[in-house]
Amino acid sequence: MTARNGEPTITSCVFAWDEVETLRTVVEEQLGALRGLGVSYELLIIDDGSTDGTGEEADRLAQEHPQVRVIHHGDNRGLGGVYRTGFANARGVFVTFFPADGQFPASILASYYPLVESWDMVLGHLPGRRDTMVGAVLGRIERLLYRVAVSEMPRLEGVFMFRREILSRLPLRSAGRGWTVVWELLLRAQRGGYRLVGCPNTLRPRTHGASKVNNLRTIAANLRQLFALNRLLDR
Repeated sequence: MTARNGEPTITSCVFAWDEVETLRTVVEEQLGALRGLGVSYELLIIDDGSTDGTGEEADRLAQEHPQVRVIHHGDNRGLGGVYRTGFANARGVFVTFFPADGQFPASILASYYPLVESWDMVLGHLPGRRDTMVGAVLGRIERLLYRVAVSEMPRLEGVFMFRREILSRLPLRSAGRGWTVVWELLLRAQRGGYRLVGCPNTLRPRTHGASKVNNLRTIAANLRQLFALNRLLDR
């Protein structure tokens, strides 16, 4: 697809909260995959209030690579803040988000880009996902409660890519630190007749740190936001 007015074809947003150990590897892998697509691109690093040197490493990467931009959050805003920043600042025709922990390989881009040219959104899922026993139980409980809160919800596990122009057509009103703004985007797109397609993801083990999202506190917070979102969508 040909971009207009000098805008890049793809914006890949890499979001990081205290991921100095993996940020450079993830960004360089992303840049290689984006070059391999043969289209114009930018990589937007969103530093979500890191205190471990991630912000400084992000700035170094931007100095080394002209396609890299950095936005720093003065404090940690959570996933909701990260996605809203990406939505507001991405310049590409198509937009995607990757965590800086390196669990999702950049090769996903080569699978998604041909699809998103024909669809409005590509939603990743994890076939045969292997969790710890606790993680698997929490995941089943979470999915069941999500079905109670929102009877019909697109399946998303991990990375997604979408046409940026959708953002100008769908009002996103949800607030909060969690995934709610992403859920709102998906639900409004589904209910608005946009074309959504699934695509399998690959999930790699973390090489540094621990997951910041797979716990009861996060699930409870997400559910509160999801019930609130359901009421908002029904208005």
